[in-house]
Amino acid sequence: MTTNDTAPIDNDIIAALEGVTTATLTTLLLKKGLRNVWMRGTRPLQPGQPRVVGRAFTLRFVPAREDLATPESWSSPTSTRAAIEAMPAGCVAVADAGGYTDAGIFGDILCARIGKRRVAGLVTDGVVRDGDGVKATGLPVWCQGIAAPPSVAGLTFVGWQEPIGCGGVAVFPGDLVVADGDGAVLVPAALVEEMAAAGPEQERLEEWIMAEVEGGAALPGLYPPNDEARARYKTSFRTDT
Repeated sequence: MTTNDTAPIDNDIIAALEGVTTATLTTLLLKKGLRNVWMRGTRPLQPGQPRVVGRAFTLRFVPAREDLATPESWSSPTSTRAAIEAMPAGCVAVADAGGYTDAGIFGDILCARIGKRRVAGLVTDGVVRDGDGVKATGLPVWCQGIAAPPSVAGLTFVGWQEPIGCGGVAVFPGDLVVADGDGAVLVPAALVEEMAAAGPEQERLEEWIMAEVEGGAALPGLYPPNDEARARYKTSFRTDT
């Protein structure tokens, strides 16, 4: 995978990972030794949001400092407005709010603009404001909820496209983010191609295991599959295809 943190992701990789759940990805990444990849507090803002896959575009907030966290800061060169205009199509905006939930990092107008830039989704360990308006934009959002106050009531925006921590997970620009009904998961850039290959195969295997369970099969030797079960799976898969 390219190391250019703004380059588009290959469509085949996106298509492959759009069919892989975050639950499956966490299991596969655990097998690679990565335990801390699920971003805490990243819940879907509303039911039925599509699964999104995209390169991380990072944003960083820090606790508010009164001389910096002012409405005037919204017009500064280092502002959320400027960051939004730098977001490439297809990325996933990932905002480090330090878990702060008393002020919304973005509201409906900013989320509408993010959507117009064809950003795949917004993930944050903070909250948004103008909840009904944000939902009406159609932008898929993962967050801790909704709060009425603006961001400067509790946060200072300090920059974008630098390493951040979101929900206790280290996120670097160019890493991949997959988000669905179970939350948002970080896939390190170096492992994206491997996960795109392993993920669909794991989903097929688990679909077969589920069919076996529904048919009355016992779990020992099936989940996880032993050599005999894997042989039956391979035979079944060849027959089905």
